Amino acid sequence: MTVPAFPLTWLYAPGDRPDVVVKALASGADIVLVDLEDAVAPDRKEYARDATAELLSDPPPVPVHVRVNTLDGPLAEADLKTLSALRGLSGLRLPKVASPTDVTHVARHAAPAEGDGTPLYALLETALGVEHAFAIASAHPSVRGIGLGEADLRADLGVREDAGLDWARARIVLAARAAGLSPPAQSIHPDIRDLEGLAASCAHGRTLGFLGRAAIHPRQLPVIERAYLPTPAEVESAEAVVEAAGIEPGAQALPDGRFVDAAVVACARRTLALARREALTA
Repeated sequence: MTVPAFPLTWLYAPGDRPDVVVKALASGADIVLVDLEDAVAPDRKEYARDATAELLSDPPPVPVHVRVNTLDGPLAEADLKTLSALRGLSGLRLPKVASPTDVTHVARHAAPAEGDGTPLYALLETALGVEHAFAIASAHPSVRGIGLGEADLRADLGVREDAGLDWARARIVLAARAAGLSPPAQSIHPDIRDLEGLAASCAHGRTLGFLGRAAIHPRQLPVIERAYLPTPAEVESAEAVVEAAGIEPGAQALPDGRFVDAAVVACARRTLALARREALTA
């Protein structure tokens, strides 16, 4: 199982539907998110946990993260105890994280007997969680990412228009960077038929600093990937910058008038690494 250097597509699948999870694993998503929380009815929670544990007893073909039940409820402890030591688990997604204490508590419970702790991804879904974004992002070495749960956050804030969430979105992008984490992935686009709206929303998310997006249907995956991969023009521009920097180090002006310094070169190298879907080494 290879973890992509730049995961762009994260596909949710309900934990009580093993057949859907298997299809998700073959969908082309970079990471599959098995959901034990919102997507599962209360009377099927235990079955979802057991089915997920069986699935992850061996490593699957692509990385699998599991969103456990809400941390202050009665099911989360059993979820963590059952799943944390499984060979096929690549990460735990923690819903409705409101404070650093939520993360450190889970990190203690999710630490295997040997090796590093299970990678944790905190979902911030309330005003309080967003206020604590950096503290949560830097709460423990096991935290590998943060993200927004926009449906719950929208309800918590009473926001009617999508633009009302942009401040919170920018806040978690900054918090992730300040904590040395990868850029967050966007929250889901809930209308699986609105592919034009999805593309426009992804383009906006990209301008805010997000990288990739969670999806709830396989048909959304190619739209997300196209939106977040550099365009041919962006790749050509980045190649020109890197080539110029290799010939003449230091600040300079390109023939087309663009000013190039170290920061511009770093951005260009990141663009090329993303286009190739390979790790950035310089």
